[in-house]
Amino acid sequence: MKIALLDSGIGLLAAAAAVRRLRPDAGLVLSSDGPGGMPWGPRTPGEVTERALAVARAAAAHGPDALIVACNTASVHALQTLRAELEPSIPVIGTVPAIKPAAAGGGPIAIWATPATTGSPYQRGLIRDFADGVAVTEVPCPGLADAVQYADDSAIDAAVAAAAAITPREVKAVVLGCTHYELVADRIRAALQRQDAPPLVLHGSAGAVAAQALRRIGVEPATGAGPAGEVTVLLGGRESALPSSALGYAEGAALLGGVVELGSPPGR
Repeated sequence: MKIALLDSGIGLLAAAAAVRRLRPDAGLVLSSDGPGGMPWGPRTPGEVTERALAVARAAAAHGPDALIVACNTASVHALQTLRAELEPSIPVIGTVPAIKPAAAGGGPIAIWATPATTGSPYQRGLIRDFADGVAVTEVPCPGLADAVQYADDSAIDAAVAAAAAITPREVKAVVLGCTHYELVADRIRAALQRQDAPPLVLHGSAGAVAAQALRRIGVEPATGAGPAGEVTVLLGGRESALPSSALGYAEGAALLGGVVELGSPPGR
């Protein structure tokens, strides 16, 4: 069994780690854009679709049983095109911000997302469909995805602090509307958690899309001990080593043991 994941950069690590937790034996194909391709957020819908198709085709060449589009931007603009090309041979699973489960717990909630997604018709539609009657604040997070991509600690702290400053103090839950943000969930929680408030709940999408991928191919979770599946990394369609910035996150470091190293080992 093999699951492929695509993203502009290392945002796919959270979903890859979720697949690994559910099925340690699954092979993983991590396919992201080449140097200079990320981020996708500022690109036009047509450009996002073109780049996502190239990344998906590279992954498909490795014969995966399913493909996870581990990117909110690509899911918005390219999901239908990807499905038209790859399905039914390869089921394609998109990523949707976890607004529905966040709203189910009552409000108020906040949605942290890229500036391009914040206020977009797509996100407003999800709020209308799944959070009607719940107080929702959309919080743009300029620079956060880039900072996470390059494991730039000072830039991450600055972007998180800026977003936290405009997040209402009374929110009970925060939706992480970009897959990159899930890699720094603890830092986001620390910036938002008040000492006099109940524990803040963060809602990501990685676990849900991993579980959906297994359902689409009719496979049950199996977390027993055994050899870990092989991990293949593709950067711009070429087999490579895991980017060095990925090692700054627990999800990336945990995958390294099964990575096919084809280039120089990434440095710390």
